[in-house]
Amino acid sequence: MSHADTALLVIDVQESFRQRPYWRTDDLPAFTNRLQALIDGAKAKGIPVVQIFHVEDSDAHFSLNSGFVRKLDEISLEADAVFHKRRHSALVGSGLDVWLVANGIRKVIVSGIRTEQCCETTTRHASDLGYEVDYVTEATLTFPMTHASGTVFSAEDIKRRSELVLSGRFARIATVEEALADASIRSAA
Repeated sequence: MSHADTALLVIDVQESFRQRPYWRTDDLPAFTNRLQALIDGAKAKGIPVVQIFHVEDSDAHFSLNSGFVRKLDEISLEADAVFHKRRHSALVGSGLDVWLVANGIRKVIVSGIRTEQCCETTTRHASDLGYEVDYVTEATLTFPMTHASGTVFSAEDIKRRSELVLSGRFARIATVEEALADASIRSAA
């Protein structure tokens, strides 16, 4: 019997973001294409797909009662496990950490929304906990941000910055194909 020791984390890919004033659709087709390829590839290899939703009671669009805490409409996904988080790291207070240990997961593939926030924070936290991490930038989505100085950073600038600070320290920056090719399946003893 074989068993995956890798899990795909799909972080905050939820309709809540579409309600935000900064929501942009420029990068949405490329993001959903690459994320769907990652999900479908993981499923085909027997890698568990874990869906994480961000929940905030004080935010109407992220409240469980809003109807927006559900997968982004463009994505087709039947998750093997679903967790709700209330912090930037998916590993804080969600139960995900317990599930990963209980399922013998030693490596995580990170994807989702937003590149530099919950995806990056979860990556750093997972690395610090001893997990091997593949950060699949092309399967993350973010939006332009304006620095206090007035400088506008494009989504691409932000993605490049996340790759810069994560690569070799907290994660391997991988394409969808690289992450799937290197996902490990081991035989149960």
